[in-house]
Amino acid sequence: MGKPVPTGLRRVVAASMAGTVVEWYEFFLYGTAATLVFSKVFFSPTTSDLDAILAAFITYAVGFVARPLGGVVFGHYGDKYGRKKLLQFSLLLVGAATFLMGCLPTFGQIGYWAPALLVALRFIQGFAVGGEWGGAVLLVAEHSPNRERGFWASWPQAGVPAGNLLATIVLLVLTTTLSDAAFLSWGWRVAFWLSAVVVLVGYYIRTKVTDAPIFVEAQQEAERLKATSLSVVEVLKRYPRGVFTAMGLRFGENIMYYLVVTFSITYLKVQVGADTSSILWYLLVAHAVHFAVIPLVGKLADRLGRRPVYFAGAVLGATWGFFAFPMMNSGNYAVVTAAVTIGLVFHAVMYAPQPAIMAEMFPTRMRYSGVSLGYQVTSIVAGSLAPIIAVKLLDVYDSSVPIAIYLALACAVTLIAVVFTRETRGIDLKSLDDRDAVDVAEERQATVG
Repeated sequence: MGKPVPTGLRRVVAASMAGTVVEWYEFFLYGTAATLVFSKVFFSPTTSDLDAILAAFITYAVGFVARPLGGVVFGHYGDKYGRKKLLQFSLLLVGAATFLMGCLPTFGQIGYWAPALLVALRFIQGFAVGGEWGGAVLLVAEHSPNRERGFWASWPQAGVPAGNLLATIVLLVLTTTLSDAAFLSWGWRVAFWLSAVVVLVGYYIRTKVTDAPIFVEAQQEAERLKATSLSVVEVLKRYPRGVFTAMGLRFGENIMYYLVVTFSITYLKVQVGADTSSILWYLLVAHAVHFAVIPLVGKLADRLGRRPVYFAGAVLGATWGFFAFPMMNSGNYAVVTAAVTIGLVFHAVMYAPQPAIMAEMFPTRMRYSGVSLGYQVTSIVAGSLAPIIAVKLLDVYDSSVPIAIYLALACAVTLIAVVFTRETRGIDLKSLDDRDAVDVAEERQATVG
């Protein structure tokens, strides 16, 4: 039998999810708008549809480039001053950037300043989201019982489809109640402005939680040792295997996610000829299922172990492109919905155990830096490029097969990482801190000697 659920753990989960929902509502609102709106509003009307979408995706990629920087900065200060303070700041930052996106003038009004300002705000948004993930999952992981960490730490992951769901509902309401002209003119801006309301709710909930006792203890120990080095430098020096394994685990999962939720919109719009409303309905169903499946897989990772669950997710993910795009080509509502939904279910099998696995790789004093680095740096070469590469492959080959091969190769990288991952199910995080303290003490002794 596991230990009883610590008092306040559900509140900690709610606080982590509140911010995650807000930040991913905003981040993915941009991803959807990149195809539906920005390619028409912020770029020259003389460019072709696919080229304009490609340009919009390149501005989309800027957010991913900013994420590792956010992960490094927030990771360092989050390890030093606590998860809670940094999480509150990241929430306000991403909220301000998203609200201002809704206020931007169009290409027709200010020319090339429009995409330039969009890129600047996208960078700020990405920087904030880069700091969000590590803090949110660690706040939960460090409060969780050892035997149930996979389940509890998967809940902030479920905040991602919840944020998607919220963004999709808002866009669906706007696109079905407004004409295409009204939606392109001003309707899309409402979705960005609404983020301000959700930010305030998320911020309030986050004021009601505290950092985990294990973090407070590690913070006191760090002060005693007068640790001054950048935690991101130290984590690379001391735990390179953990950082690079985390990157490998993230690679296939991240590419798969953006092919399913971002590139699929382009494929359905350009290749299949689906209308905006239908695409949003497909995504609505898929996000709802994704939200429900993530905690179930987290529980499975506590029961069977991290490695077998993640391995199964990578194998399943490698197959998706080969059957999903032909299913989308059918144009049949139920078949297309199934294709997108299956993609997110396969993704969940990798995504749900991720926080527990990564948290269990690093000691508390550098955990925020370690997980942020492993998680966010990968997004530059994985998620940010995935829609761009997929659009280009579609443009050159006019076939989905090269895209399916690209995804399969990405999942093969993740399979290799799983092989090199240690099984950590049920591990006590305190044991990692104790081992780290022994290593530091031995080093100091050797230096003095």
